Amino acid sequence: MSSLISTGSKASPVNEHSIKSYRISDLEWRLWGYTPEGWRNNFDFNNLSGSFAEYRNIPVKVPGSVQLALKNAGVIQDWNIGLNSLNSEWVTNRSWIYTASIPDQWIEQNQIMRLKLKGLDGNGVILINGKEIGTFNNAFITYNIDVSTVLKKADNKIAIVFGIPPAYLGQVYWTSKIKNWKPRFNYGWDWMPRIVQIGIWDDVLLEVSDPDRMEIADLDISTSASQSRELGSLAISIKTSGNAQDNSRIEILLSETQGKVIFKESVPFSSFKTKEWKSLKIKRWWPNGAGNQPLYKLSCRVLDNQGKEIQVLTKTIGFKHIAWLAAKNAPAKADPWICSVNNMPLFLQGINWTPIRPNFADLTEPEYRKLLTIYKGLGINTLRVWGGGFPEKEWFYDLCDALGFLIQQDFPLSSSGLDNYPPVSLTEIDNAATIARHYIKRNKHHVAMLMWCGGNELYEMGDQRAVDTSHPMIKKLAEIVQTDDPGRRFVSGSPSGRNISVTMSNIGSGENWDTHGPWGLPFTTAERSMDEVRQFWLKADALMFSEVGVPGAMSAEMINKYKGALEAFPATYNNPLWNRVNWWNEWDDYQKFKKGDKNTSLGDYVDWSQRRQTEGLTIALATTKAKFPAVGGMLLWMGHDSFPCLTNNSIIDFDGNLKPAARALEKIWKTNPEQLQAKSLK
Repeated sequence: MSSLISTGSKASPVNEHSIKSYRISDLEWRLWGYTPEGWRNNFDFNNLSGSFAEYRNIPVKVPGSVQLALKNAGVIQDWNIGLNSLNSEWVTNRSWIYTASIPDQWIEQNQIMRLKLKGLDGNGVILINGKEIGTFNNAFITYNIDVSTVLKKADNKIAIVFGIPPAYLGQVYWTSKIKNWKPRFNYGWDWMPRIVQIGIWDDVLLEVSDPDRMEIADLDISTSASQSRELGSLAISIKTSGNAQDNSRIEILLSETQGKVIFKESVPFSSFKTKEWKSLKIKRWWPNGAGNQPLYKLSCRVLDNQGKEIQVLTKTIGFKHIAWLAAKNAPAKADPWICSVNNMPLFLQGINWTPIRPNFADLTEPEYRKLLTIYKGLGINTLRVWGGGFPEKEWFYDLCDALGFLIQQDFPLSSSGLDNYPPVSLTEIDNAATIARHYIKRNKHHVAMLMWCGGNELYEMGDQRAVDTSHPMIKKLAEIVQTDDPGRRFVSGSPSGRNISVTMSNIGSGENWDTHGPWGLPFTTAERSMDEVRQFWLKADALMFSEVGVPGAMSAEMINKYKGALEAFPATYNNPLWNRVNWWNEWDDYQKFKKGDKNTSLGDYVDWSQRRQTEGLTIALATTKAKFPAVGGMLLWMGHDSFPCLTNNSIIDFDGNLKPAARALEKIWKTNPEQLQAKSLK
């Protein structure tokens, strides 16, 4: 796993890709807040002070968000309580400066020094000693800046200034007008109020290297496995820089994580470009529930002509075989949706993964480990990283490798309420291409990676069909995947067509391939019975259900915990508490269920809502899984709450508690399709 833990000594180099590297993130950072652009004629970058600043010298962690720093300082209240999020929206109407002093002992003369900023959520400028050295306006990529000529021998100051973020990118918008590459969920979704994070969400490093030193500048790794034998293939492409010495070499070592060497090979530094090893004796990696997850350490060392180590790069990899097969009785023209892993057709069962918190900059590895361990225990094998979020922390992918989750990775495009058509301008196609290349370079080596996806709910104008590669942006993304990661599948979006959703009117059309919905109980008559729901799912004929959901309330205890001074009941739109994230209120259905009975309470409403969610989801999953291999899988929308939603399609609440539906689904996730088929025949 990648280590993001402090080395203890602030002046000690860390081994980030084995270039001498210092974690600027570990420094003592301070936050300053100004009226927009007010810092430009006031802030003293030499002394890191500003007399006109509205908010001064506030401690802030890096990675970390402006919002959490302000909350910890008592400037704003907990946005999860009551309507407090409304009272902190002003934060995005200020300029915010992160500042720190760089230790003198980090500076080396006659060396190349690069500033590496791995995640900046917002837009703004980067300054060293008051001199602007770069700008940023894309939360999804890493910025690398040569600072060799701007760093002094001593007393260097770094400042990262965040300007005003885009006014709105939320759920009700125009996908075709997207020009700002920032996570959209923060602007408000059906499970999230407007909490627009500003901050540094990943590490900041200072990398130091000799301009003449031999180095691996880029490392590309591909792995695969035999369909039915414990054999693997490994391909490595390397780009080098610096002046090669006579007899200098690159040493490749593959070993088990426990240390047993699989192979060790040495190649001349000057001639190493691409090399492939076949029929390696390895253990294949399996998804959760299907087998074990053996991982291997790949080490690439640069050795000079005396055999001295100059550089070492290490990656954790695994080996698996993936084939996509036609579903049973699928139309001849349909996309293949049966995923065969190591020659075992597998029902893809899991959830749509959304950011754990709106202030995701502040998340730590234990928070990911806790949640992913819960999902592993429930028996799921697939996570779709949803396109309205962000590219996720590196340890997310490390943990998925170790825990056995297959990943469908969306690129950061998503639907909108006013149109769902991706941008067509050359500028935005180029931006999307840059992001896609970054995603692939960052994650390609992870054995958990299953497939790439253009984005969430991307449709032709009029929303009659999902987009395909005839759209110029989707075509470009497909080309990049084919070039940069040809061993993995690319789909144009989720859903990927042809019909967007299964309906009673299009069942039997032969065009329900990968679909979304329903996100509620699919009643078909005024009777609104669970038998109708069961009949719908018996007839539904999609080959893959990549989003399916039923809303369910979180517990009464949780509602009371986060309601603040507001009334917890009744659950109507007239109640401000229930109207803050209001898509999934079911008060009218609850009233019909009560049939005029005035004996209502918060506990009674929660019990009714959770029973409906449990029954609705278990019918959907059990009925669908029993059809395998006529259907490839079902991913629930959604897994966990990022905000304490009173009622939502999640099965895990904001505090990590399982809703009753999760426990019922666990039994189905851990039952094989044949057993479900036998049960359905009784």
